[in-house]
Amino acid sequence: MDPNFKPYEPWPSNDREVQTLFEAVERALSTRRSLREFSDAPVPRQTIERLIALAASAPSGANKQPWHFVAVQDPDLKRQIRLAAEEEERAFYGGRASDQWLEDLKPFGTDWEKPFLETAPWLIVVFRKNYEVDEGGQKAKNYYVQESVGIACGFLIAAIHAAGLSTLTHTPSPMDFLGKILGRPSNERAFLLMPVGYAADGAQVPDISKKDLGEISDFV
Repeated sequence: MDPNFKPYEPWPSNDREVQTLFEAVERALSTRRSLREFSDAPVPRQTIERLIALAASAPSGANKQPWHFVAVQDPDLKRQIRLAAEEEERAFYGGRASDQWLEDLKPFGTDWEKPFLETAPWLIVVFRKNYEVDEGGQKAKNYYVQESVGIACGFLIAAIHAAGLSTLTHTPSPMDFLGKILGRPSNERAFLLMPVGYAADGAQVPDISKKDLGEISDFV
């Protein structure tokens, strides 16, 4: 089958629009922070739908789009997720994690309790699809699944911040409980759990910094 192409229509289309957009994106991404203190103020479903659609616009291996997003608003499901996550986190902080790992976490002031999983109005659970299954039960291969889903999550994080909302990349390990609670098929594995909502009044974040450009890059 011959490939089907169409003309590329870049946007922004002129230097002024490019500069305006780039400066806005630069400011937005440089001010983004992970947050653990959420307001319970509601966020419209339409906003969450738009965020997921932007995440799903990410590139993927052979355009297989090997992801599935489950947006959880139901209080009972959020409660189940919190209890299961805290069970894993209790084991992590209680002996599963190495002493060095726990030492590295001290600047963040975290522990096994995760109230944000109930306080935030939405949880977005991102699943990676290791392979596809058609209606006849036949398997089809997906490519670069980990990389593709990671890029989609990056899009999602940026979109959430641009919408004036906050999130946290939460990864209780193992995360098999998410597939069970949410009834996902066996070809999917939980990749990331993200509470989404507005920052609580007076919310605080750790006083940390990023590495300088010279530490993380080379120009040759």
